[in-house]
Amino acid sequence: MTQILVTGILLSGTYALIALGLTLQYGVARIMNLANGETLVAGCFIAMWLFATLTINPVVGLLIIAPAAFAANWGIYRVALEPLVKRAKSRGQLEVDSILATFGLLFLFQGIMLLTFGGEYFNYTFLAQRFEILGSGYGLNRVVAFAAAVAIAVALYFFLYRTRHGTAMRAVAVDPKSANLVAIDVARTAAIAFALGGALTACGGALLSTFYTFNASMGVVFTMKALIIVIMGGVGDVRGAVLAALILGVAETAVASLIDPSLTLAATYTLFIVVLLFRPQGMFGRQTT
Repeated sequence: MTQILVTGILLSGTYALIALGLTLQYGVARIMNLANGETLVAGCFIAMWLFATLTINPVVGLLIIAPAAFAANWGIYRVALEPLVKRAKSRGQLEVDSILATFGLLFLFQGIMLLTFGGEYFNYTFLAQRFEILGSGYGLNRVVAFAAAVAIAVALYFFLYRTRHGTAMRAVAVDPKSANLVAIDVARTAAIAFALGGALTACGGALLSTFYTFNASMGVVFTMKALIIVIMGGVGDVRGAVLAALILGVAETAVASLIDPSLTLAATYTLFIVVLLFRPQGMFGRQTT
């Protein structure tokens, strides 16, 4: 049981980063980004390429991947999504339009990566060494990925709760109209939040690639996992996303170890249904009146 718990916690670090990215994009920019998983896959491939061709440590490579993903997602928001925001007459219309638009982007990005890398699976050897925790051995690459994910999540927390720009993002997430009344540039803040969310997801993908076998078409699965974590934790709540990622990581590991690895997705969706039935606002979300 100790091994299951520790393995689940190590896995939850990358899950948390992926979910935090979607949390910012949906909670602040009001964009339900169904192409979020493709950003993760792109992070995996870029990290592998940097390591294989330039021998750049994947953790150090985050210094390249994060700004590149930020710039790419900024461009995607400005070109493809901001026109939808401007023409939407209600939040409901924006959500529907953004789902349809990002659904199309999902297949566009997936097709580009399939054309570039093919449909085969990839992995690479990075820190494939034994690391002992509580008397049991774990992959050092998993431990390093978890530590890096925790550091990024802590930095995000301090940005959101200890800086002026972070406070502006939280204000826009709560009420964009009221935020505009106190001289917050809502459009610019939303664009930054969407770009930052993409950067977090790409970093999660880069860290995941150090111990996970991946291919060009696996993004949909991780988009669904991120969506489940966001809803479980409460839309827009960073603390909830981290806790939900921890629960999901441990639950998947327990099912894979004690029952059957093929049932991990079934366990994930079962947990999701239970949350929707008994606490649809999420663990930290407020019940609407």
